[in-house]
Amino acid sequence: MESVIRGMTIYIFLWLIFRISGKRTLAETSPFELILLLIISEVTNEAMVDSDHSITNAILLIMTLTGMSIALSVVKHYWPWASRVLEGMPLPLVRDGRMLKENMDKSRVDEEEILMAARHTQGIDRMEDIKDATVENDGNISIIPRSKQDG
Repeated sequence: MESVIRGMTIYIFLWLIFRISGKRTLAETSPFELILLLIISEVTNEAMVDSDHSITNAILLIMTLTGMSIALSVVKHYWPWASRVLEGMPLPLVRDGRMLKENMDKSRVDEEEILMAARHTQGIDRMEDIKDATVENDGNISIIPRSKQDG
């Protein structure tokens, strides 16, 4: 039972840390963030298995972590408000062509990151050509180009 409690504790702790750190933390991984994730992975492994490196303990932990993931998806399915708590809401960064600095600061996104997303997804290279931009729950930035009628 100790392994189950350790697994659940680590799962909840990691969810909380990544929820606090923001959506953009995992959207694009820099070399530094990759190293950080590898270290977190190793520390998490040690915290969950303690001194029990048996196959039985590994299977129990895999079942616990998978069970936690399934349980959270069921909670989000039946209680939509829980999804907002667990995953947050999409955050607008540009609305009607205006940058929303407060939201950009909150999500730690600058103008260049918005333009990079616009170039990658829409082939847009100027802020004036962006009608709306939103940081989605998965950390990616979605872009809606300005139409000819908007201009």
